[in-house]
Amino acid sequence: MSDLERRITELWESREPVDPADSDARATIDEVIDLLDRGEARVAEPGPDGVVVHTWLKQAILLLFRAARMETTELGPFEYADKIPLKRGYAALGVRVVPGASARWGSFLAPGVILMPSYVNIGARVGEGTMVDTWATVGSCAQIGRNVHLSGGVGIGGVLEPAQAAPVVIGDEAMIGSRSMITQGAVVGEGCVIGEGVILNPSIPVIDAQSGEEVGRGVVPPWSVGVQASRRKEFPGGEFGLPCVLLLRRLTPGERHDKAQLNAILRDHGVNV
Repeated sequence: MSDLERRITELWESREPVDPADSDARATIDEVIDLLDRGEARVAEPGPDGVVVHTWLKQAILLLFRAARMETTELGPFEYADKIPLKRGYAALGVRVVPGASARWGSFLAPGVILMPSYVNIGARVGEGTMVDTWATVGSCAQIGRNVHLSGGVGIGGVLEPAQAAPVVIGDEAMIGSRSMITQGAVVGEGCVIGEGVILNPSIPVIDAQSGEEVGRGVVPPWSVGVQASRRKEFPGGEFGLPCVLLLRRLTPGERHDKAQLNAILRDHGVNV
């Protein structure tokens, strides 16, 4: 990949825009996108010191948008005009795709992924056994772990520019409640349960319900139950409630799968997922 990275970097740093007629440049870009599509490369991955971003892979995606031409696709009564084709060959990939779902070329879907009518954008990675439920969206470059449930209407934001910016990361075994919005490079740790309607981005405080202390911003620690809440703040115009994520409980690894116990925890606080 070092040679590919060098060629992408040279294309990116060139003062001239990529000419769609430049077959050599397009071949280099397509080779990188194919790696992402097959899961042999990934835009970002969790590391011991945070999310590691492979900037050159995001640059390749951005170069593709410059180099590709608009094309029209017709499917039954529907017509689409776009620069990026859709993924194909789901049966061979071991992926179940319900009518109404689509994923762009350059996204990776691991075996066992189920797409209800939903959308997965280029550069995203969805791990083995994950369910992307009805009307959920997985934005560009988002990294979704294995055995995750993205409930109906969940919005996982895309982070494509700037190229060095970290995307949204959802850890293995997590459950994201209906209509929640996880955006701008926020991180949900392994095994977390996020209640309905939670808004999480790097500016949102995450607060421990037992101590009242802020444990961070935009990051929900592994094996936590988090729900949407607000905290009071004084302004010249009065007192207002600003959004936060409240951690109700820390789970032991694997405890998320005890549905009866989990439902009891949430019911005590009048929360659903």
